[in-house]
Amino acid sequence: MKASIITIGDEILIGQIVDTNSVSIARHLNAAGIVVREKRSIGDDRTQIIQTVEQALKSCEVTILTGGLGPTKDDITKKTLAEMFHCEMRYDQQVAAHVEKMLTGRGIEFNDLNRSQALVPTACTVLFNAHGTAPGMWFERNGHVVISLPGVPYEMEHLMQDEVMPRLKAHFSLRQIVHRTMITAGLPESMLAKRIEAWENALPRYLKLAYLPNPGAVRLRLSAYEVEGESVAREIDRQFEALRKIIPHNVIGFETASMQELVHGILTERHLTLATAESCTGGSIAARFTALPGASAYFRCGVVSYSNDAKVDLLGVRAEDIAQYGAVSEQVARQMAEGARRVASADYAIATTGIAGPTGGSAEKPVGTVWIAVATPERTVAQLRQCGSDRGQIIDRASAFAISLLRDCLTGK
Repeated sequence: MKASIITIGDEILIGQIVDTNSVSIARHLNAAGIVVREKRSIGDDRTQIIQTVEQALKSCEVTILTGGLGPTKDDITKKTLAEMFHCEMRYDQQVAAHVEKMLTGRGIEFNDLNRSQALVPTACTVLFNAHGTAPGMWFERNGHVVISLPGVPYEMEHLMQDEVMPRLKAHFSLRQIVHRTMITAGLPESMLAKRIEAWENALPRYLKLAYLPNPGAVRLRLSAYEVEGESVAREIDRQFEALRKIIPHNVIGFETASMQELVHGILTERHLTLATAESCTGGSIAARFTALPGASAYFRCGVVSYSNDAKVDLLGVRAEDIAQYGAVSEQVARQMAEGARRVASADYAIATTGIAGPTGGSAEKPVGTVWIAVATPERTVAQLRQCGSDRGQIIDRASAFAISLLRDCLTGK
């Protein structure tokens, strides 16, 4: 079974707001075994709404729209759908009473504009919106369903959970969609694909593999569509277990697992402590750890030594080494890590120093050059990494590489 998601609003097209509704709706549908065939964003235009919905009806059993249900003149979705389904508007007393009670409680006048929220097409089933003033609407045509929801994200989310999904499950006979994702690190996408090529070629035909690269990680998603869920889930587990034996050091975990969560677990279990000394990453590494509950058990402190003076005064980096080798150098990275470990009395410390750009690069040290170091109780390890050309990308990648190097030091790899 296929679905189309349509978000309506000029504010989406001009970049004034970010469309999060389609992401949430897609998750609900996938979990119920409904394949999302397409997502489209269109403006508040009558002709475009009609054309887009009619096209969706030709290829999908379910079409879900969000947006354009407010009380003002630019919100035209409700009237346009009434026109599409050849019906008049009626005044819904339950909706009117709810809207009046909600607005009165907020000290807002229940005027003619607000009363218009209770006008609904006669052809629709009203989906009660307990969290807002615009009701959802359910239309049917030749076995196909069109659902219109408010654009306010939390109102849409409640309607999807409370009204839409129970009705869809009751209306259609649904088969499952199964997704599971393995998180890997340490191998770029092309190298990873080459390493696991034989495993991928031997997958059952009903399993689809997708490579989803992120900074410092590649997610591998196995999917099966419209299947018997339990037996397929067991087969996916079996396939991932076989893959783990091929790349044991590169597997971080599943679904939303991250390298910092893996390191967090190791530090916590072993009762080890950590400090950070960051220049080009600007505190990003410290933020990744301290965002995790329980980080206070091991995280001592983080120093953002952005200037050379801070590197010297706070971390004990030798000024003559900065003068001779430059702030972006192996020598400075090592001393930053060792200084952070010493100052914080930590077991381990991470340091980064690099050129995040867009200026400051040279032929010898182009933008994206980053030196990373980890100081341990036994030694200090340093790596040179090229982290791209975009400032945000460089910070993300350098942070990920640094945490990965710490994991290697902790596991003896």
